[in-house]
Amino acid sequence: MSESKKIGILTSGGDCAGLNAVIRAVVNGASQKGWTVYGIHNGTDGLTEKPLSYEILTVHNFSDTPWPRLSGSYLGSLNKGVKMESLAEMSKRFGDGVRELGLDAVIVVGGDGSMNITGNYCKGAGIKMIGIPKTIDNDTPITEFSVGFNSACQVCTTAIDSLELTARSHHRALICEVMGRDAGHLAMQSALAGQADVCLVPEIPYKIDHVIDKLKSIKASGRNHAVIVVSEGIKTETGEHLSAAKNLIGEAVYGGVGQYLSSEINKRYSEFQTRVTTLGHIQRSGVPSCFDRLLAALFGARAIELLANGETNKMVVWKGGKVEAVSIDEVVKKGTTLLDTNSDFVKAAQALGMYIGEAK
Repeated sequence: MSESKKIGILTSGGDCAGLNAVIRAVVNGASQKGWTVYGIHNGTDGLTEKPLSYEILTVHNFSDTPWPRLSGSYLGSLNKGVKMESLAEMSKRFGDGVRELGLDAVIVVGGDGSMNITGNYCKGAGIKMIGIPKTIDNDTPITEFSVGFNSACQVCTTAIDSLELTARSHHRALICEVMGRDAGHLAMQSALAGQADVCLVPEIPYKIDHVIDKLKSIKASGRNHAVIVVSEGIKTETGEHLSAAKNLIGEAVYGGVGQYLSSEINKRYSEFQTRVTTLGHIQRSGVPSCFDRLLAALFGARAIELLANGETNKMVVWKGGKVEAVSIDEVVKKGTTLLDTNSDFVKAAQALGMYIGEAK
């Protein structure tokens, strides 16, 4: 694709720290080749809704502003769960938007859902695409890390550190509810880094009585406080999801499991007062970590390299300590990557005495 002169870039799905660093990397890499970059506003809406919404991006958009060092998306994102009445119609509208702008290819920065949706749009419309993975959940398949995850882990770990100090002061067991949907990566890694006493994730069943057993053992050791980390996607002890709301297509928006756990502990054990902190969207914010900025630079540079070499319909990934590229079809086929219950993170948590549920 060395003849290409125009490429589009959009961010799709939930925002996270590091998106602006990705956009900057793509713009800088493209500028080295004399290419024009079209920044598409508000995810796929910028190409499927009329009038089209976009702007021409240059190195000055980022060299003269703090944007690459900030969270959020300079271009805006799309994460409203709009129901597609017709994939064929949406693909056509997407393709029409791309052709109206004269784009040779589109770089999509998104998670597993975005790769599936935009991948289908591009396939249906005959549009060339490169994917760059981002998500605080770290559940995008094949890649070991996605942009935004490390920064979110840092936010959660900092929160756990703060909760430990106030728990110590008031002799409490404090519960921290973090995001992740059906994947426990964020909860497990931040709990391990924050030295939590309990970590509950969707992939591993648990018993509240065994959580209480852990609290009893802490009390017996002479310590008067504890920290519990729970992933928003865990079910109740009886196997039901808690949901505070639904999105526009009827999917459950998880939330409230921290309060559920607090209530159940208080019913059965009175030696620790419990309080709940739900971090919510603050996990998507903050200053991008060093690692996420490095991933952004590496992924952006490789995306431009792939386009220059005529390699498209691929997603860049971090695997085995280096950047590789896999087909979008393979990414979609793999689906959401859940926490490996035999991973070193899980084994380390068990070895260090953390209660993580009824892991085998």
